[in-house]
Order: sequence, then structure tokens, then C-alpha cells
Amino acid sequence: MTRMSPEEPEGRLQAGAEAAVRVSESPERAAQLAEQKALADLAARCLAGDGEAWEQLARTQHRRIYGICYRFTGSQSDAEDQTQEVFLKMYKNLSSFDPTKGGFTTWLTTLTRNLLVDNYRRSRLERASDSLDETVGGEDDGPSKAERLVDSGRSQEQHVAGLELKAQIQAALAQVSPDLREAVILRDLEDMDYKDIAEILGVPQGTVKSRISRGRSELARLLKRIEGQVM
Repeated sequence: MTRMSPEEPEGRLQAGAEAAVRVSESPERAAQLAEQKALADLAARCLAGDGEAWEQLARTQHRRIYGICYRFTGSQSDAEDQTQEVFLKMYKNLSSFDPTKGGFTTWLTTLTRNLLVDNYRRSRLERASDSLDETVGGEDDGPSKAERLVDSGRSQEQHVAGLELKAQIQAALAQVSPDLREAVILRDLEDMDYKDIAEILGVPQGTVKSRISRGRSELARLLKRIEGQVM
């Protein structure tokens, strides 16, 4: 019988634990981590004065940031202006990004959200909040983001089809209170997890979950009222 050194069992336990971590890490999570590392590397190159890195970083983030701005403002021209403001602010504040404290996507979304909230507080206007025609994942035949906001437990026959449905959701979402609206947008339209949303909004995860639940309920109530007016 082969005898093991005292260190060998501990080494095997450590190797087993590391293997378990590798197995438990889903391909999706691994892809997310790889993406955040690539963005952090781009940010470091930008700070080192790499002009091509700046162009690449702006190009990869533009569509997502424009989408967030449009959902909050409901105006293409306002979204374009605020997207430019976001990238100017990113340029000026990139040195504050610390990859040891979180991913680049969370950092940039926080910066975007703060700018939008500041602009909202200055204007005090309630506006429409979503690009409802965009499909999830960018697939032509995929479900629209409008459909993501409709209660999946309700039959499609209960809603006005096509563009009318999207118009109803846009009108309802515009009436949802800002704190609840932004939580619903980040969760249901941006697919962000509770931890990242909590970091962006600066509130506990429990508050995030509460706002999302209340926001969905308020949206459903408003949709029901609009439905009744249309019928």
C-alpha cells in the first residue's frame, strides 16, 4: 500500500476544491468574466494614451449606453445628446475606474444612471422610457423587449397585438415612478443581476428587489387601465 505524505491529502483537497469551482462556473459566467477583463484591459490602454483603444471602447459600449438613455428619455435626440455626455464623462473620469472593485460595465452603467438622474432632476419631466421594438439579444426573430415586460402568465389574446401593445407598454412605463422605473429597466431590459443594480442605485439588494416587484405591479396595473380604455 502506497503511503501518502502529510502534505498530499491537503494538496488533493485543494485540487478538488479548485476543480469544483471550475465545474460550478457556468460558461455564461465565464464569458461575462472574460468580457469584463477585456474591457478592463481596454480601459488601461486608454489611460496609457492608446487612441485605438478609445475608439474600440466607445464602439463596443455605444449601443448599450444609447439604449439606456433612450429608455429613460423616450427621445432619440435627447438620447443622442446624453450618450455623448456619458462618453465625455467617461473620458474625464476613466481614471476612477478600479477593476478590483467591480466590472467596467457596472461602473459605466452607474456613471450613465447618475447623469440621467441629474438631468431628470433638472428637467423634472416625465418621459417615455423604452425602445420597445428592439429584440432581446439582437435576434430578428426573437421576442421584443416590450414582450419581456408583459406578464408571461397572461395569454397574448388579452393584449392588443403588435404595435398597439408596444404603444400601451411605453405609455404605461412612462407613468411608473422614476425609482421603480429604473429598477425595472435595469433588471428586465438590461438583464443585470441584483448585486450590480444595487451598486448602481446605491441601495441594498432587498430594496432593489422591492422596487422591481412594485414597479412590475404598477406597470401591470397601468396596462390593465389602458387596456380598459382601449376596449
